[in-house]
Amino acid sequence: MICAPLDPACPEAQALIAELDAALLAICGETGSGSFDPADVRGPGAVFLIARENGIALGCGALRPLAPGVAELKRMYARPGSGAGRWLLAALEAQAVGFGYRELWLSTRRVNERALAFYARHGYTPIDSYGRYVGRAASVCLGRRVDRAADRS
Repeated sequence: MICAPLDPACPEAQALIAELDAALLAICGETGSGSFDPADVRGPGAVFLIARENGIALGCGALRPLAPGVAELKRMYARPGSGAGRWLLAALEAQAVGFGYRELWLSTRRVNERALAFYARHGYTPIDSYGRYVGRAASVCLGRRVDRAADRS
């Protein structure tokens, strides 16, 4: 599996984001697209990655700066059964370390059990709500230190 930067406006990225939107709509009742601005992942300390295997795009994910030392994971998606999620997350964590971030934060819906289980398996634990997620009972915020990512088994 190869994870490489790509502009979120390109057709492959848009196709994956559309799949993510459809999956989230089915799980949560909304797409979550309102909390993603492609411009946020085009500047310094930000990246949008696509995971490919045999030339086929199987997943996407992004980092955007959030606070000093903290980046936010956005638009994480892997086609079910592809195995791309773990590769994407590892690549995004490596990018975060390279950018000098110490922590990664994210928000997902409490009803998104698949996402919650995925992040828990990879060491993400609940944190205080931040930004637009403060006071939103349907949302759960998770975080993980990445400056020790190499210590993870």
